[in-house]
Amino acid sequence: MKQETERIDELIKATLSQEEARFYEDLEEQGLLTKIGEVYKGKMGWLAILMNIVHLIIFGFFIYCLVQFLGTREIPEMIQWSCGGFLCMVFMGMLKLYMWMQMDKNDILRELKRLELVVSGLAQKKEM
Repeated sequence: MKQETERIDELIKATLSQEEARFYEDLEEQGLLTKIGEVYKGKMGWLAILMNIVHLIIFGFFIYCLVQFLGTREIPEMIQWSCGGFLCMVFMGMLKLYMWMQMDKNDILRELKRLELVVSGLAQKKEM
């Protein structure tokens, strides 16, 4: 499978001009850390930063709930603190899910740009 992908990439680069080929290379698959960094760039980067700040605050409240849960001997209080901790974990999971969806969206946009580049290159070759 990987050999087919590399062969297709070589065929695509052969049909493109040098400038288009350099642009195509910039659209290559990114590593995990690069993908995470891309979430903080662009128009919605401020929202990702804000969500990380909120995530840290909620994590602090989760630790507080855990300490209170372990420090009490009353069953009703244990239930209250465990519910608070559970809600914190659910909320933190939702924030992480949003970040992963943003990374996936960036991957899809990158692939669309690659397709647009290939289609425009093929359209120019057909006109010649």
